[in-house]
Parts: sequence; C-alpha cells; structure tokens
Amino acid sequence: MLSPAEIETRLERILLSVQKPGRYVGGELNSVTKDWDSVQTRAAFVFPDIYDIGISNLGIQILYSQVNQRPDALAERAYAPWTDMEAQMREHGIPLYALESKHALADFDILGFSLPYETLYTNALNLLDLAGIPVRAEERDERHPIVIAGGHACFNPEPMHAFMDAFVIGEGEEVIHEIINTVSKFPREHVGKSERANVQTCKRVNLLKALAQIPGVYVPRFYDVTYLDDGTIQTVTPNIPEAPQVVLKRMTAKLPPPPTRFIVPNIEAVHNRVAIEVMRGCTRGCRFCQAGMITRPVRERSVDEVVAAAEDAIRSTGFEELALLSLSSSDYTPILELVTAIGEKFAGRHLTVSLPSLRIESVSVDLMEKIKDRRAGGFTLAPEAASERMRRIINKFIPDDQILATAREIYSRGWATLKLYFMIGHPSETLEDVQAIVGLCNRVLAEGRRTLGGKAKLNVGVSTFIPKPHTPFQWVAVELPEQIKAKQDLLKRELRDRSIKLTWTRPEDTLLEAWLARGDRRTADVIYAAWTNGAKFDAWREHFRYAVWTSAFAARDLDPAFYAHRPRRVDEVFPWDHISDAVRKQYLFDDFRQSLEGEIRADCREDCYACGILPAFAADRRAHPGNYWKCPEVKSP
Repeated sequence: MLSPAEIETRLERILLSVQKPGRYVGGELNSVTKDWDSVQTRAAFVFPDIYDIGISNLGIQILYSQVNQRPDALAERAYAPWTDMEAQMREHGIPLYALESKHALADFDILGFSLPYETLYTNALNLLDLAGIPVRAEERDERHPIVIAGGHACFNPEPMHAFMDAFVIGEGEEVIHEIINTVSKFPREHVGKSERANVQTCKRVNLLKALAQIPGVYVPRFYDVTYLDDGTIQTVTPNIPEAPQVVLKRMTAKLPPPPTRFIVPNIEAVHNRVAIEVMRGCTRGCRFCQAGMITRPVRERSVDEVVAAAEDAIRSTGFEELALLSLSSSDYTPILELVTAIGEKFAGRHLTVSLPSLRIESVSVDLMEKIKDRRAGGFTLAPEAASERMRRIINKFIPDDQILATAREIYSRGWATLKLYFMIGHPSETLEDVQAIVGLCNRVLAEGRRTLGGKAKLNVGVSTFIPKPHTPFQWVAVELPEQIKAKQDLLKRELRDRSIKLTWTRPEDTLLEAWLARGDRRTADVIYAAWTNGAKFDAWREHFRYAVWTSAFAARDLDPAFYAHRPRRVDEVFPWDHISDAVRKQYLFDDFRQSLEGEIRADCREDCYACGILPAFAADRRAHPGNYWKCPEVKSP
C-alpha cells in the first residue's frame, strides 16, 4: 500500500486533469488532522457519494466531532471520487485515501460507511474496491479494517450483509465510543499470506464476536437464514451464543451538544450551511414515513443550547445560512421562543434561516415570517396526497380548506413561489385521487394569482410511494410500472399551466429503491453482479442503468417482482424482523388495518397507542427526565 507521501506525489500529477480538484485535496477550515502515531485507534468515515453532497452530511459531522474529541483516537473522511477522478486513480495506482492525512483507507482500523439511502449500495462496493479492500466481508482478514455501516438504510441491512462486517442500528453518538473501545483491544498486526487462514478464524472473528455483544451492533455472519418453499423467510437465528436473537436499535437518551465546528468545503457544495438539530423523532405517525417510526422517541434540545450552538457555528465557519433541523419543526415545543431568540440574536446579520418540515397551517407562515430576512426561493408544503380520503389513509389528514388558507397566507406575505410535494401510489389510490392533485394545484395557484397576479408560481414535486421496512405499509406492494406511468401521464397532461413546474420520479428509479429497500440476503448477489457490470452512482440519472439491474436479477434467478410487487402475508417473516426499532410489529399491523378503514390516529402526544418504543428505554428516561413525551408505557420516576 502506498504511503501518504507517495499518494500526494501521484495526486499532484493528476489533479489538474479532473473536474473540481478541490474535492480531493482536504485542508478545509475546521477539518482535524491529528498525529497518526499518537493515537491507538484510527477511523475513517466514508460517504459513498461525491464530496459536494457528502461534506454536509450531519451524521458524519457528528461522528467526526465525537471521535476527534478523544485523545486516543482520530477520525478522517473520504468521499466517492467522480468518474474522471476514479479513472485517473485506477490508472495511476492511487487507492482511495482520507482527505486529512492522505493515508490509504486500508491503513485505518475502522471504516464507517454512511448509508442514508439504498441507491448508494453499489458506490459503497466500488469504494471498497478502490481502497484495495476485499468487497466481500468473508474475504477480509487481519490485514484489513473492520468495515461498519450505519444510517437509515441499515434498518434492513440484509441486502448489504455480504459486504459489511457489522452494522450500527440506530443512533451513533454513544455506540461509536463503545466500538472504538472494543476495536482498541484487538490491535491490528500485519500478517503474511500463510497466516491468513489462522488469523481469519481467530483474532478477527473474536473481534467481531466482541462487537456483536455491543447493544445496537449487528454482525450478519453470526446469523443463519432459512427459507420456505415460496421463497419467503422461515427463520433468522443466531449461530453463536454472543449474538442476540433481536438487535435493538441504539437510542441516545439525552442528545449531546451538537457539532459547531462544521467543515467548510473547498468548493461550492449542495449545502453550505450550519445545521443544528433542534429535535429528534416525530409523533405524527404518518404511515408511509420510515424516518418517523425509526427515530422515535422525541427528544428536544433547549432554546438556549440551540441558540448558543448556532452562534458558535456561524462564528467558526462564516456560513450565511442556518438550518434548524427536525422531522417536524412546528412540533418542537418552544418553537415560538426559539424563532424569536434566533431573530433577536442574528438581527441585521443577513442570515438566512430555514425551518424545514413545517406543518400546513398559518402558524408555520408566521414562523417563517419571523426568521427570514428575504424571500428568495420558495415556501415548501408537503400534503403528500390531494384527496382527503387519501390523507386519511396515510394518516396525514389536512382539510383542503386548511391547505388553501395556508397557501393564501404564503402568497400574501411575499413568497412568489410555493412548492407542493405529493406522493402517488399510496395503498388503494385511484386515478380520481391523482386527478385531485391537479384540482388542488390549480386552486392553490389561483390563490397566488389573486394576490400576486402573474408573478405567482407553483412547483409541484411528485414522488412514488415505496413501502419501507418498519412502517405500517410494509405489508403492501409497489405499484406496477404501467400503473405509475398512467398516473404520471395524467399529471403531465393536466398540469400544463406555464406557472406550474412539475417534476416526478421515474418508475425505474422507484423500482430500484424498492428492490433494495425490501430485499433479503439473496439480493446481495444481485448488488454484486450489478456492480461488477458497471452499476454505480445509481442515484444519478445519467449513470443509472436499469438494464444492468434487471440482468443481475436474471443472472441470479431471482424475480424482482417478488420484492416489489407482492403484497405480504399477515404472518410473513420480513428480512428485517430481527432488527428492531422498538416499535412493535403488531402495532404497525394494527395501524395498517386501520388505514384500510380510513381511520386516523391522532398525534401520540395527545393519545398513546402503546407502540412499544419506551419500555426498554424507561431507565434512560428516569436518568434524563423531561426528554421524552409522556407515555403510559413508561412509569414515572
């Protein structure tokens, strides 16, 4: 493996021949470079997409800050090189390296991959190969780092089970320290080829057994899967006593102080901003929303902590945008106090402040009015469905009158562009429900024209529903491509007003995400076959090759429809059932059954439905009172 000095020398020869060389040089403001030899454990966090996207990933920023606060460990970063840079690296024998020290990734003890969505899977394989690390976990030995993945996509880890040594299920702020402490007890030794088999069966396996005993860590090699004759799963069972029957996600009882020394990118990135997470979790219970289920329970930061963190971060970065992040910003308890404090603290500093995920109500407009110095860009609302019947089914019930009243408020206060997000393909949806999108959009634009005339604009984004694991809709099927296309054609035909901009998700993109999100262990061979035939950057339209994927399924004698278009039996064992987000499967099924009747469940701050999230967490709540919404499942301290 090349030394850092050799890597830098070779980089000097190629950087001027690639697009945006600033992606590959490191040295950014607030990046941390420690003395390599002064620490015991070295971790590299890898985002398997380009620098422009990955550098602002909040999960990596959090873990990077956590690890680099330790005197005995260091954390560095790597991202996927764009195709031109990858070609040059392979031609000149440059392995994938970390930006801070230019050490090859193979030199690190831990590689931590962030997998927030499934279309990054082939990129992850490609980066392992570019790093000179065996793509399949079973082929790694003492010479190689421990490869771990985390992120929302890991709540069904099975499609990637063959490529990762371990997965972190849930939140990483605490478990990353336990992983480092464990890895530090098994220092790496460089071994010769003749020793490989012995090491493979001894030291590395013992390290993996130790990792499997950390709550929230899933080591897939220690589980066996059996199948029924129809191809569905019969059992998933541990094959060693150290591995738990069910891996329960990690939940951080009290959110630690947020990172404030954000890395300032060398080039223009997708998000050049400070991002402060004000709240984690959601109590709304939208039936399609995986994030709302797997991030329970709700935990909030105090106003003082958020304001202090924002001030420190802006001072240390120079960013001119502040994003106050959560799944449902309007539900943050002291939201009015927070926006008032932010407005006062940063008055006159021309800071753009954003509050994503606001509810559709006039108070959301009032909140944005308080924190925006200017109205460049638009105001975003997400009804998700346009008919009141469908909004009952998905448990996001908002009367049409409320949507129109909110639109009226937005346009009347100076926002010229309103963005509406919808989803087609919900369970039991008809063409009439899709036609309702057309009607609602026209009525919303009419509200804008009454106030702004021809200046009023409406952007309409339409994605296609995918029944994700750990949601009430995990029992339903994805619509067939011809059904999706018919609904999209209706929208394209009817929404022709020049003031309306319509965007949609291609059916092929939807199907790939569905195959990967709902796959089992057999899907790993499909991913590998697709990658070996050139699949990568699947989230990029110009690089996604649908035929490569269908060929990969055919080569493995698997039917993609089995994963996407098949309704699930009531008693079916899902590939992810041994991975627990602490929400009971029976609760999810009862909620699904209620959706068939058009019944809604109120916000669980108003009514508790005993979803199961808190019993295993009661001790943490007693240790940190006030961090969770009251729930009768948890006894008061």
